[in-house]
Amino acid sequence: MSISGGESTLNDGDLPHLSSDFCVIDLQLHSPGVWDLEQASNFLHYALPRLQMQLALIFTLTQCLHILLRRVHLPRIVSEILAGIILGPTVLGQLPNFTETIFPREGEIFLDVLSKVGYVFFIFLTGVQMDPRMVMTAGAGTMTAWTIGVLAPLIPFAGGMTLSKFYETNVLHKYRWPAVKSIIGTSNLFAFPVIVSLLVDLKIMNSELGRLALTSTLISDLLSNIMLTIASNLRIGYVGWMPGVGITSALLSIAAVLLIMGSMRPFARWIIKQTPEGKPVNNVYVIFISVAVLLSVIVTDNTGLAFQYGPFMLGLVLPDGPPLGSTLVEKLETVNCGLFVPLLVTYCGTKVNLVELYDLTFVGITWMIIVASLAMKFFAILFPALICKVPVKDAAALACIMSTQGIVQMAFYFSYSISQTVDGETFSMLTFSVLLIAGSMQLCVKSLYDYTRVYTGYQKRDIQHISNNSELRALSCAHHPDDVSAVKRMLEPCLLNKESPLAIYALNMVELAGRAHPLLIDHQLGQKTAVVGSNSHRIVDLFQSFGQQYFGLVSVQVFTAMSLPRFMHHDICSLAFDKLASLIILPFHRKWNHQGRVIQDSSSVRVMNCNVFDMAPCSVGILIDRHKIRNRSQVPSSTYNVSVIFIGGADDREALAYGRRMARSPGIHLTVIRFVPLDPTNENQWDAVLDAEILKETRLQGTHQENIVYKEEKVRDGAETALQIHAVEDNFDLMLIGRRHREECPQLLGLNEWNDLPELGPIGDMLASSELNKPLSVFVIQKQIVRSK
Repeated sequence: MSISGGESTLNDGDLPHLSSDFCVIDLQLHSPGVWDLEQASNFLHYALPRLQMQLALIFTLTQCLHILLRRVHLPRIVSEILAGIILGPTVLGQLPNFTETIFPREGEIFLDVLSKVGYVFFIFLTGVQMDPRMVMTAGAGTMTAWTIGVLAPLIPFAGGMTLSKFYETNVLHKYRWPAVKSIIGTSNLFAFPVIVSLLVDLKIMNSELGRLALTSTLISDLLSNIMLTIASNLRIGYVGWMPGVGITSALLSIAAVLLIMGSMRPFARWIIKQTPEGKPVNNVYVIFISVAVLLSVIVTDNTGLAFQYGPFMLGLVLPDGPPLGSTLVEKLETVNCGLFVPLLVTYCGTKVNLVELYDLTFVGITWMIIVASLAMKFFAILFPALICKVPVKDAAALACIMSTQGIVQMAFYFSYSISQTVDGETFSMLTFSVLLIAGSMQLCVKSLYDYTRVYTGYQKRDIQHISNNSELRALSCAHHPDDVSAVKRMLEPCLLNKESPLAIYALNMVELAGRAHPLLIDHQLGQKTAVVGSNSHRIVDLFQSFGQQYFGLVSVQVFTAMSLPRFMHHDICSLAFDKLASLIILPFHRKWNHQGRVIQDSSSVRVMNCNVFDMAPCSVGILIDRHKIRNRSQVPSSTYNVSVIFIGGADDREALAYGRRMARSPGIHLTVIRFVPLDPTNENQWDAVLDAEILKETRLQGTHQENIVYKEEKVRDGAETALQIHAVEDNFDLMLIGRRHREECPQLLGLNEWNDLPELGPIGDMLASSELNKPLSVFVIQKQIVRSK
């Protein structure tokens, strides 16, 4: 497509007040392709193919760098800035005609528009995922979060004003004053989306430190933005001695915020009412809100506020979570965060020129300001954290987290460059400082904070070391109402014995959607988040009714954890640690229907279970439930038949300890089957002593209780063990087995070769097979892993 002009065909006498001269515009959008091979060979002369080439080049280089740098724990923004520096005048721009061919000046407008649109929607989605109510419901750490969140921006703000006055009066020419003020103001920002990205990369969002960082940053972000807006309006009024302009700008800013809040909040509520329960929001509403995002940019940009405040406020007033917030995030986040947002960072990187530096004096002053602002920000977080009795290492890690920089600071620096508040070499230094700060802060947090150490050095949080009359504390997790039913069937027969008290901490696990802040809700405090009739609501009701039904025999406390699936194991382990639980009951990732067919196989649940096995502070068990499978030949029995498959080792002893505790209830019949090798081999002597001791106690207990039977079966290898187990499957409702055994164990020889689910061990994998079509439940137990400090 080409738009061009030539000589005028008008006569001079027709329109004497007009000139016959006019501009010629030659805008070539796309090449003719294979239809014109001569022109197609110069496809980079056309705007659309050149833009596609730029996007492909930026995306490929960014991903390749990230694949390399993530091995040394550097964040993605480092790869994106480095990609821009490589494509810019610092590296490849030194090659002849590279910049003129790949990144010509006339083609910059397209990258600029795409990157700005991506950033606008990124800020909007950040506002959607933020929940301002979290600053009031931060739990036990509310006071700590408020102390850190308020002092963190106030101290750097006061220090920044002092630093700015110093440079204005003693060092710099007045044409450099706006640059200094802008650098200090941006360095003191607390960007919530940047902190969320860092916590996700470090996998500590659901840790105690991560929750404190999120809440404190949310408070600091809102406060720092308010202070920056007030300072901007005061500056507008101060310049030229026109206070009326500042007041007008402030009033227009307030009017813009009220307009966004007053119009979009009721509209969002109306959309939610129009959306059927469990269904996503209609695409028409998503399009309408997307248009409103772009309009909010125009509104705030023309009222004296920075253009990103409009989308941010719009996202903030929309309800987070399902159905509206989750639908917006699902529809907009992938393409925006995967393509357009990295494009802004890399595009800024292409403007960095580290080769040509002229005013080295101001370059040095710029770095002094950056270092001084970072130091003030760091200590403004560190000291309040220490005052609030946060451990020194955790306080230092928190200061590093909240002092990091990212795309938000990059966007501010880029806008200063466009408005010529800062020159090119200052922008290059600021961009390079974001790279250094983002990379170094992540490495510092990685070295300072290890979330797994909170579980180290704690011993005897297992079933075997609990006395018979002591309370057994178990944490039961559920994704679906069927998980609750399975746990109830396993625990109900145990409740007939009042001498073995049971405390259940029930955790309803909900996938986080449409919000950035994970939640841990204590339903004993009356908090309600689930929609009536939803799966989450049914899970909570089932657990609460279970506690009411057996009141006095079992105590039940219900919690809901809303988190990303990859971080749910943090909530499980943290709650188990806080409640001094001795056992975690996890649901199996597979579900069966009445015909014995697998109807669900969740990879995310399986990964979560494996992560819990690795870092749990107590014993862990996976409950494989097949109660839905019908078996007409089986006669219903009033006795709950339980068997323990005993090979040997710590996990088998834990399974036996749980079986013996269950057998204290008269409604349970326990059968202990020990498999002994025909050809004994060398084994760990201490393990053999412990195995012999617990088996001796079991036989002794069996002499006093008729509901305990002990058997020994001699086997040659794993095949004979499997045949023996399959032969007695129909006799039991529940099988208890240990997860881990010695690799050279002769009773399991050959079974490891067919192990599809190694996290269950060879016997657990065999009994979890989808080919097993029997109503048999299996509980695979791992004893607490005792770690050294």
